[in-house]
Amino acid sequence: MMIPVAPLRRGRPLLATLAAAVLLAACAVKPTSDISLIPAQTDAISSRSGLFVQPVKWSRTQPGCKGECPQMSVDSLVFPGVPRLTELVDHALAMLTGTGDERLPPYDTIAEFEAHFWKTAATRDQVELVARTRYRNRHLTVIELSSGQYFTGAAHGLTATQFLNWDNTTGRVLGLDDVLRPGVHQQFVAALAQAHQNWLDAHSDAYNDRVAWLQLWPFQESSNFALTDQGLVVKYDSYEIAPYAWGQPELMIPYERLGGILRSSYLPPASG
Repeated sequence: MMIPVAPLRRGRPLLATLAAAVLLAACAVKPTSDISLIPAQTDAISSRSGLFVQPVKWSRTQPGCKGECPQMSVDSLVFPGVPRLTELVDHALAMLTGTGDERLPPYDTIAEFEAHFWKTAATRDQVELVARTRYRNRHLTVIELSSGQYFTGAAHGLTATQFLNWDNTTGRVLGLDDVLRPGVHQQFVAALAQAHQNWLDAHSDAYNDRVAWLQLWPFQESSNFALTDQGLVVKYDSYEIAPYAWGQPELMIPYERLGGILRSSYLPPASG
């Protein structure tokens, strides 16, 4: 069982992942604007026509170690027939192990990180890397990546989360600017802020003074988004907008609220 951990501040590792996404997008074309990439069907139905995916799962202890030893586990995905996506998931998970300093880590893949980890890990160090599909249909594959790290002697561990929104047709990662209409970023932030208010309303029994709460945990905009069958989800690391006990908060903006904000390609037909 992985020890519960606190948040990792994503820095240069995330930039490296985004740089990889840009390289993948270099030869791509934008989707046709008059075709909805979010079908009206629910995920349980639409996922049947999504990319074929296979799990990769293992758990290991430092080779040759006896007694209390460093541990590493991976619960990830491969996409047969789409090697670029498989490689990107692998690279992005490896980058989520960074500690948020200004240096890029000396590895690019999970295999390279594993070799580095066994060389540098202390007795009780633990690492867990997870990738799962959050939503998929024949047009899109949305993947949620997460990492958890515990370092020997630390009061808390580190966590990080990141979404990858993959366009199956163009073979590229979609950034926030790809799915928003031009010039509407502030409208998107307003919709996200409203989702934050709704989220606080749903948890109002967990605190006494909203003004004091917001002084400690103010709203923050984020580009860590996922397209789903219900709406656009934005996810935060622990401690970003709430105390650690609240986990990794998610804010949902329904598609009905995103008309005129998202490009029509990323709205279900009923919301276009």
